[in-house]
Amino acid sequence: MTSTRIVELKQQCGNSVTLRGWLHGKRTSGKIAFLIVRDGTGICQCIVEASHPEPFAIAESLTQESSIELTGTVREDARSPGGVEIDISALTLVHRAEDYPISRKSHGVDFLMNHRHLWLRAPRQTAILRIRHTLIKAARGYFDDAGFTLIDTPILSPGAAEGAGTLFPVDYFGEEVYLAQTGQLYLESACMALEKVYCFGPTFRAEKSKTRRHLTEFWMIEPEIAYADLDTLKHHAEGLTLRMIGDTLTHHRDDLATLGRDVSALEKVTVPFASLTYSEAVDLLHSAQTRDWIEQDLAALETRRAEIDAALAVTGEELAAATKAWKKEKLEQTLRELKETRDELAIDLEHRRTHQQDVLSFSWGKDFGGDEETILSRQFDTPLFVTGYPREVKAFYMKRDDTDPRLVVNMDMLAPEGYGEVIGGSIREERLEVLQERMNEEKMDSAPYEWYLDLRRYGSIPHGGFGLGIERTVAWICGLKHVRETIPFPRLLGRMYP
Repeated sequence: MTSTRIVELKQQCGNSVTLRGWLHGKRTSGKIAFLIVRDGTGICQCIVEASHPEPFAIAESLTQESSIELTGTVREDARSPGGVEIDISALTLVHRAEDYPISRKSHGVDFLMNHRHLWLRAPRQTAILRIRHTLIKAARGYFDDAGFTLIDTPILSPGAAEGAGTLFPVDYFGEEVYLAQTGQLYLESACMALEKVYCFGPTFRAEKSKTRRHLTEFWMIEPEIAYADLDTLKHHAEGLTLRMIGDTLTHHRDDLATLGRDVSALEKVTVPFASLTYSEAVDLLHSAQTRDWIEQDLAALETRRAEIDAALAVTGEELAAATKAWKKEKLEQTLRELKETRDELAIDLEHRRTHQQDVLSFSWGKDFGGDEETILSRQFDTPLFVTGYPREVKAFYMKRDDTDPRLVVNMDMLAPEGYGEVIGGSIREERLEVLQERMNEEKMDSAPYEWYLDLRRYGSIPHGGFGLGIERTVAWICGLKHVRETIPFPRLLGRMYP
């Protein structure tokens, strides 16, 4: 019999269907069993009564994450996940899961990361992965619809693109090469042939960073455009961002609700995005407005902590008075989640007290770090473009601003709500002699880049592009605190398992 997926059940009310999936949870009494069943599209409540002795016996014996096949009639029920439930008439155990390690109790992050191959099954994780899929599809669709050609760039590279200190070396038949930090340099070559191109693939950075925004392996989508100026790059960054947000809001409101995401913040994102020069951004960091914002932010966190403490007290009293096992289990879970939130908030509050005041004394000429980006981006409802960074803190290939040689012609796009940089791009230096001068300043060996310099020797043109990090974008759209949940198997400093 053809099986039905959970996402399709609303269209099957009154019909008998077969569903294949896994047992996410259950609750039983003497005469009825409530099974919470999941498949790759969602969760559904399924009911089997003791009047069906064979399936009822199987239901009573089921363990968490056992794989099952069931048949039953779909009916509407607004109280159930998805608004429907299934009355089971037949139930088959496909495989019994014994001692599933991730129970309904709270687990620490290290435990969950060590069991990432199983943690992916949790509703929160499947919601994130579905949204990730849509964001990637939307990004590729935007560039395809805009007339860009997909170019697959190498993962192995003979030299650095972003900085020698962040390279992963690889032994390539006795020669040392590196995992690619970006596809950009090769994409510039294709740009000279096809004018509007993009690549999408994994990139690698060996930064020894443990911040909530950093991975050592992540995915980027990177366009490169012939005859582009900075306004061209901003236009495409805005269009791409709106497409990604729009498709997510269209297809994933239920998933966003599962994540507890405030969609009103996403709905506020309209064009044009806010824009500041680097110097204006530094002035904003030094301003009374920022000082006031920091004080308000800290006060809001203190208020939130007091609210959580109050909720903990109320939940504790309810737990002490509860008599039914299912009610106790639910309250215990709520208590664990509140305690986790309180602990995370305490860490966040301490970090902000320590670092936000340092931002007020930020000196011109430094690159923005996470704290500066957070404070800047939290002051705008839309993403924020910051343009014209100091030349010394940016990559060698960025075009020198001839109106102020201290600067480059570039932009970073900071996501609102404190999520920081999700897009970084620039106009590329198309003048051979200027590019060679910069490489000499950086003490770069030009030999691995002769092919790249050829692009400036034979028909050089103004051009530019940017890169959007998928994982940081997923974190922003989903409202996540850490990028480790944005990719199926994250690679972090000190983590390569599973």
